[in-house]
Amino acid sequence: MTQQKRTVFYLSDRTGITAETLGHSLLTQFDGIQWSIVNMPFLDDIEQARTVLTQINQAAENDGHRPLVFSTLLKPEILEVIKQANCRIYDFFETFIRSIEEELEQPFARMAGRSHGQDQLSYFKRIAAVNYVLAHDDGVNPKHFDEADIILIGVSRSGKTPTCLYLGLQYGIAAANYPLTPDDMTVQQIPKVLENVRKKLFGLTLTSAQLHFIRQQRRPNSEYASLAQCQRELQWQESLFHQFDIPYLETTRISIEEISAVILNRCGLRRQLYG
Repeated sequence: MTQQKRTVFYLSDRTGITAETLGHSLLTQFDGIQWSIVNMPFLDDIEQARTVLTQINQAAENDGHRPLVFSTLLKPEILEVIKQANCRIYDFFETFIRSIEEELEQPFARMAGRSHGQDQLSYFKRIAAVNYVLAHDDGVNPKHFDEADIILIGVSRSGKTPTCLYLGLQYGIAAANYPLTPDDMTVQQIPKVLENVRKKLFGLTLTSAQLHFIRQQRRPNSEYASLAQCQRELQWQESLFHQFDIPYLETTRISIEEISAVILNRCGLRRQLYG
């Protein structure tokens, strides 16, 4: 089946993160379309808007379909230019703000950038959390694990580091991680450095086939990457999780975003950042 080719524009007078995140979430619900993605952040003057209008019209001509435009533009004069293009616009502010204004009985501030970094305290919490993650990655500085909000454990390449970074950056969570190694497999015990922080432990696991694939990218055709070794390590760690009642998550088909949300929910952690 030939895929339909369409172009999607994400327009914003700031970073465009909100428009892209919401728009992408909506478009994932539609199959059989090959999307050409165009990000246009910091779109804040008329001349820029006219240039984008031309690009949208050109995309419509090339695709044979009008592009979709997801917008968080706040300046009416910029949005009016874009509305002249041959496209279908989904304006997130227009969709929701009017009804919120009515409910709260006041007009919205029409100020760009309020959703990102307005609160200096949130900004410093984010930096502190990310610094903690970096300083306690891969079992480093275990003597400070008692300061962690959560400690992810799992075999090598099970996704601990990227998950910790996402938790720190997006939620302000101080997340450490500790690798379970083949040396740990000689005893069916939690590593000693983790004994005093058992309540903070959360395990990550995945299928042996997926772990084999990931490790092959790092050390092709090594014992470390062999399917048999992956199977042994995963069987051992899951047995450990069950024996010591450590909550864990199978992450093979789950995104970092979903993994992080599940961890927060199951561990009762509170998001530290809202800006």
